[in-house]
Amino acid sequence: MIEVRDLKVRYAGRTVADVPELDVGAGECVAIVGESGSGKSTTLLALLGLTEGAEVSGRVRVCGVDVLEAPPRELRRIRGARAALVLQSPQAALSPATRLGVLMRRALRLHGRDDGEPAMALAMEAVLLDPAILRRYPHEVSGGQAQRFAIALAIALGAEVILADEPTSALDVTVQAEVVGVLRRLRVERDLALLLVSHDLALVSTIADRVLVMKDGAVVESGPAARVLAEPAHPYTRELLEALP
Repeated sequence: MIEVRDLKVRYAGRTVADVPELDVGAGECVAIVGESGSGKSTTLLALLGLTEGAEVSGRVRVCGVDVLEAPPRELRRIRGARAALVLQSPQAALSPATRLGVLMRRALRLHGRDDGEPAMALAMEAVLLDPAILRRYPHEVSGGQAQRFAIALAIALGAEVILADEPTSALDVTVQAEVVGVLRRLRVERDLALLLVSHDLALVSTIADRVLVMKDGAVVESGPAARVLAEPAHPYTRELLEALP
């Protein structure tokens, strides 16, 4: 579902992300980990052609579409409808003046879905949210509810790939577990491809099949999560693990 080869993202001649290889299959979870500024989120945005002002090279295919060569119209067809981005702070990305239900119906309509109400009901059930929440404004829901709504929106649109950028960093531990549980279950039930960006290695260990470790824009280690987290080969990976409380 995601195939990356020799991806480089540069701003003003400076390379901020250099990813030689990244593949994510259906039903698989791959995590990109590293400290702030390591290039994790930039890599995620590059997969949907959202690195405005950057020079991007290499090969990036998402849901069979060549992201770096596709015209804007084709990219709009896959963004949201086939590959959805779940942001770190969904409440900041949602219109504060619009109820959640209106936001979801608008997104479904823009993507040409004519089964809006049934799709919304199934999506809310999938993320364990009461449909009554759709009558609320973003500021009237908790951070965990807003995050699950963002996931529900991706599910309602029929996304096959979810790109999650620090989806639990702003949440308390109990709510983190709920959101991770939803993502884990959905990728199995719906065969979703999940690319997770996080600095939380403890969280990553509970959900990821494979891990890429980034530092200063470069991938310094990659491999099966069990091996990378138990027997890290790179000194930086060992430093990250030793920093865990």
